[in-house]
Amino acid sequence: MRFDPSNLTYDDRGLLPVIAQDHASLEILMLAWMNAEAVQRTLDSGRVTYWSRSRQSFWIKGETSGHVQKLVEMRYDCDQDCILVLVDQTGPACHTGRRSCFYTAVRDGETVELMTPMT
Repeated sequence: MRFDPSNLTYDDRGLLPVIAQDHASLEILMLAWMNAEAVQRTLDSGRVTYWSRSRQSFWIKGETSGHVQKLVEMRYDCDQDCILVLVDQTGPACHTGRRSCFYTAVRDGETVELMTPMT
C-alpha cells in the first residue's frame, strides 16, 4: 500500500510533531513540526524538511548551518499523529550547538545541564 501523508492526523493548524532520532546511536536529537507537504518533501528529497511555526515557512534541516539530517526511515505512531524520523545527523542537531536539544534534566527538583556545546 502506497503511503499518503494526508492520511496522518494533523492538529487544527495542519501540523504534527516530529521526533528526530539518530539512526545509529538511537539518541533523541530534537522535536519539530511538519505539515503534509513537509512530510512529502522529506520523503521525496531524503533531507528532513520541517515547517517553521515562527517563520511560517519550510526549512530543510542544515540548509544554512550544514548540520544536515538525511532521512534513513520515517515511522508514525499508532494514532497517526506523531512522526519519528530516524536520521543520519551531520554535526549538532540543536541550534545551541549541542548534539541534542534534550540537554537539560530535572533531578531531585534541580535543573542539571547534561551536555556542553560541540566545538
